[in-house]
Amino acid sequence: MNKPYLDRLKSLGIELPPAGPPAAAYVMARTTGNIVFLSGHIAKKDGKPWVGKLGKDMDTDAGKAAARSVAIDLIATLQSHLGSLDQIKSIVKVMGLVNSTEQYTEQHLVINGCSELLADVFGDAGKHSRSAFGVAQIPLGACVEIELIAEI
Repeated sequence: MNKPYLDRLKSLGIELPPAGPPAAAYVMARTTGNIVFLSGHIAKKDGKPWVGKLGKDMDTDAGKAAARSVAIDLIATLQSHLGSLDQIKSIVKVMGLVNSTEQYTEQHLVINGCSELLADVFGDAGKHSRSAFGVAQIPLGACVEIELIAEI
């Protein structure tokens, strides 16, 4: 897919929000060499943590929507940190944490919400390796948290 990625976002009807600040003692993005590491971003709805537990009070489709919203915030952080998404050579790795019950087993489907949007925006450069984990809790009770590694 040809750049610029902001045009692709626009064609998908996505307007990037302002990049959010860290919630504790860390930075949202750090570059070393040609690799950018993004800290975990939690799902938000209407500007507040998107609270819920998959398998208890949220279903897979709602979790997938939450993960998609995290992808938008991750892209906003990349844009803010780099000054231009056109510096992105590839999305290397995504790690997703899903606040879920012990019985819930569709974490991989939830994180598809993020992975699919990254591929839609960045094309082949958005196809990445990935992990998806179920966890007992996420800060602020959020349903999903995702971190990302990109090559520039």
